[in-house]
Amino acid sequence: MEQRKPTPDPYMSIIDGCLKNDRRAQKTMYDKLSSRMYPVCVRYVGDRELAKDILHDGFITLFSKLRTYRGNGSFEGWARKIFINTALMQLRRDDILKFSQELDSAVSMHSTTGLAIENMETKTLLNIIMSMPAGYRTVFNMYAIEGYSHSEIAKALGITESGARSQFSRARAWLQEKLKSENYGR
Repeated sequence: MEQRKPTPDPYMSIIDGCLKNDRRAQKTMYDKLSSRMYPVCVRYVGDRELAKDILHDGFITLFSKLRTYRGNGSFEGWARKIFINTALMQLRRDDILKFSQELDSAVSMHSTTGLAIENMETKTLLNIIMSMPAGYRTVFNMYAIEGYSHSEIAKALGITESGARSQFSRARAWLQEKLKSENYGR
């Protein structure tokens, strides 16, 4: 049986240039990643202007930590974590979870069935997610979209694991109510 050679990471030559402070390589890195990472930033903070600031800060962090990339896994996945962490740092500074308890009374916790989100445009669903209260949106993004565990979310946000589960449950209930009120439910 013939063994396949691993496919080289297409970013390696760009990374090498960036490590040598080559401005063209840095611009190439920005051009390749910004269109993929900006939507991640927007999804976490829910504000396009703030997301631009986070994108900028994320690139500063990426370039300063580039020497720590070891080539294990995809470079884009490694970079994505930097941008998510940059957004989370901003949300922690803004203390995103401080208002979530107040929102409990505004959100009915009963579960609804028959939501037709599979028939929605992705852009519409993402806009609804962006309109979630910040604490709900953050935990929802981390768990449902990025695939973080509740213990990883708790550690990243400085909350308990049960708090992370509770926030996700509230986020789902909020989303279900929003979809129902906008006639996306069946």
